Amino acid sequence: MIREKITAFVEENRDEFFQISQYIGNNPELGNEEYKACKALTEALVKHGFTVKTGVVEQPTAFEAFYDSGKPGPHIGYMSEYDALPEVGHACGHNLIGTMGIAAGIALSKVVAETGGAVYVYGTPAEETRGAKVTMADAGVFDHLDVAIMAHPSSSYVKSGSSLAMDAIQFEFRGRSSHAAAAPEEGINALDAVIQTFNSINALRQHVTSDVRIHGIITEGGKAANVVPDYAVAQFYVRAKKRKNLNKVVEKVVACAEGAAVSTGSKLSISNYEYSYDDMITNEVLSDMFTENLVELGVKPEDIGEKAGGGSLDMGNVSQRVPSIHPYIKISETPIIAHTHEFREASLSKRGFEGMVLAAKVMALTGYDVLTAPELLEKIKEEFNNNKF
Repeated sequence: MIREKITAFVEENRDEFFQISQYIGNNPELGNEEYKACKALTEALVKHGFTVKTGVVEQPTAFEAFYDSGKPGPHIGYMSEYDALPEVGHACGHNLIGTMGIAAGIALSKVVAETGGAVYVYGTPAEETRGAKVTMADAGVFDHLDVAIMAHPSSSYVKSGSSLAMDAIQFEFRGRSSHAAAAPEEGINALDAVIQTFNSINALRQHVTSDVRIHGIITEGGKAANVVPDYAVAQFYVRAKKRKNLNKVVEKVVACAEGAAVSTGSKLSISNYEYSYDDMITNEVLSDMFTENLVELGVKPEDIGEKAGGGSLDMGNVSQRVPSIHPYIKISETPIIAHTHEFREASLSKRGFEGMVLAAKVMALTGYDVLTAPELLEKIKEEFNNNKF
């Protein structure tokens, strides 16, 4: 059967995928610097017959790879991430995400001559900071896809859920320096404006919905205590469950900074220091298909949890353009927290790799189901269109 052919391919090529995941994991590269990872992943795709284009949306480490059957049919998209974190390396398991994305795509490509349609794999750099999926989605790169699929390592199996929409806002205040003791009246204190912004935002917290999260830092606050700071900078993440609500909250946060500038006499500049992420909209029909395949391959239904969603993902921006899922796959038998040394070790372990192999199989089988079940694809699109409004 074709389904067995898909899973068998992943098994037969597990050594190749292990080497790739270990290579990326042991050579961590920060966002937009993932040249080694990009090369390893794209070389594997080319080896298996994919056509590859790098430098997508003018980002050197982004790529689009496709394998077209030459027959009509759905376009299945898989997302690969491969950026690491400062100091702790692949402590979010992106070495596994990058490899499972190509493994699933390659496995599915081996059967599209029989099913029709096309398989796409996207290399999406810098998920941890300036996620490339944002610019790729804005440029319409994913619009042709019928579905977009990825999975994320975790210490448990979790269904695809939601994520928080997020804006990263920077406030720069410019004042006037002066001797803080001899001539304080001549100074305009930019740091006071930053502190006033924090105080105003803290007051705002009483008047936002419970899903809102606002957290910030002071990145510049002056150089010496006896000099009135003429330049100060604060950076904030502002998050909410839905983009529409987030936009309203951001207006209020900006007003806090504007009020601080007026009250201190400083000048304010506002910018986004990272890309804005939209909330993740899970396509439940597609998610159920993934879960059914996970159970078929041996995971007990009671071991698959629900996802509430507390962080932010650039996959959210993809989900606004095409039916998408972002489930979680178990890579550890003990609880681990992302962005820690323990998570990095799990992502490099044999147990972590086994989780990746399972994820690749399930992702590929889910793509196969979309290719061969037009009635399910119709339901996927119906749900997507209903959620857009």
